[in-house]
Amino acid sequence: MKRALVTGGSGGIGAAICRALADAGHEVLVHANRQIDKAEALASEIRAAGGQASALTFDVTDRSATEAALTAALANGPIQILVNNAGIHADAIFPGMSGEQWDSVIDVSLNGFYNVTHPLSMPMIRSRWGRIINISSVAALTGNRGQVNYSAAKGALHAATKSLALELASRGITVNAVAPGIIATDMIEGSFDADSIRKLVPMQRAGTAQEVADLVAFLASEKAGYISGQVISINGAMI
Repeated sequence: MKRALVTGGSGGIGAAICRALADAGHEVLVHANRQIDKAEALASEIRAAGGQASALTFDVTDRSATEAALTAALANGPIQILVNNAGIHADAIFPGMSGEQWDSVIDVSLNGFYNVTHPLSMPMIRSRWGRIINISSVAALTGNRGQVNYSAAKGALHAATKSLALELASRGITVNAVAPGIIATDMIEGSFDADSIRKLVPMQRAGTAQEVADLVAFLASEKAGYISGQVISINGAMI
């Protein structure tokens, strides 16, 4: 059994990933910042189904608090599977985008990646086995109106993924990014109606959180040991 941390694990995609990793036999640490009640409920659900899970809370943008929380978690052994799923939207057309909107999105998606991954990297290296999976977006590949900040953060995450994969490959650690398209979660409610989805997605439907989770669970498995440094799209043939 390996230990897995999913940041933003209380959200739609994050929760599906937590369940999939638990089903694969891993101990899951369900992270949340403001929604710790949801993380606790999900951990309880996983335990009730026979899995192992616990919830933990910290703000990924707070470097000191993140390191302290992860140091405490590492006392129980290395975390060998990391899914950097935490992210936020603060959409606006660029000329009207505030500095706060820019900073907040970059801070969570990009600085959060550093703040979480850095303290876990050396223990993972010592174990000589690991999986780092960064959840990105189709917006980083195609761009999207009103999401210059989000596209920039996720695009930088792609570059970081490729560089970190090179550094860790000889240690038995893979690093990949998963870039979902339109996925049916609470986050997209009100953004895409059925007609818009049919026009945008050749498969003419939104993807499901479970489909994303299944891909992540595969990348976290032994079977994906030769896949690293990749940005893998899951978007119904949008691109």
